[in-house]
Amino acid sequence: MFDQTRRSWCSMDVETRIVSLIASSTEMVCVLGLENQLVGRSHECDYPTTVSSLPVCTEPKFLDGTSYQIDERIKAILQEGLSVYRVDAALLKQLAPDVIITQTQCDVCAVSLVDVEGAVCATLGSQPRIVALKPNVLDDIFADIERVADALGVRERGVDITTALRRRMADIERRVATAGERPTVACIEWIEPLMAAGNWMPELVDKAGGISVVGSAGEHAPWLDWGDLATLDPDVIIVLPCGFDIERTRREIKSLTTKLEWLKLRAVRGRRVYLADGNQFFNRPGPRVVEALEIMAEMLHPGLFKVVHEGIGWQLLFEEEE
Repeated sequence: MFDQTRRSWCSMDVETRIVSLIASSTEMVCVLGLENQLVGRSHECDYPTTVSSLPVCTEPKFLDGTSYQIDERIKAILQEGLSVYRVDAALLKQLAPDVIITQTQCDVCAVSLVDVEGAVCATLGSQPRIVALKPNVLDDIFADIERVADALGVRERGVDITTALRRRMADIERRVATAGERPTVACIEWIEPLMAAGNWMPELVDKAGGISVVGSAGEHAPWLDWGDLATLDPDVIIVLPCGFDIERTRREIKSLTTKLEWLKLRAVRGRRVYLADGNQFFNRPGPRVVEALEIMAEMLHPGLFKVVHEGIGWQLLFEEEE
């Protein structure tokens, strides 16, 4: 998708120096055919892989840890009124961007608008245009693609892309409408402490032919306790922690699977627990949200879809035991 778009449109552009400070907007810039105009990225921008050579303008204020340790460190930082990330203001000055793309959706997930404004005011002599995205529901994701396209002077491309993405989603919805069942689904966005998925995730579940039993479209992820999960007792559990790939999730999930209550859950007894790549697909509100829907549909209705994302986008939790 990215390569074909870049070849088709690259020659049409007037050079604009772009710094993208969230992974989803980096993907937007690339799918718009403007990767050659990116001059900087965030530490989380890793797709397409060709952006890895760009200067990194941000970093987290702590290194890795378990789900529980990460949660505790983030809470401690936020309680002090501080940011979770650092913006390299000196590097931004050196890169001299015309446009900086950031977000206001979540201070935990990525560099915030306040961080970027502070860095710009502190060091940049020029005043680059700052585009702040705030995707809460699926429509916001498409609107953000068009906003980025508009800011970069390629509005028609943005409309063409969102039209194509919506068409792909509609095709999936039509297919799942023929399914004989709509399983109840709980999407887990953090493992310890337990958190369900919100924002656009309940919509993805619905479009993939399931019934989301926790989390509301447009609202941030809600905390859960074991009593909540036991009461909901969904047919399917999908574990897709924010920022984690499948391998990392498989390591962390032992904090769930070792609990006695876990074995009583309907999804566990029915062996319908899935691990999904939250970092690349589900927690990243960009063009690949359609691939996230395809992955969801494969998990919920394997008989209706050719399985193409297994192993990369999702795995069964129990496959190693079989």
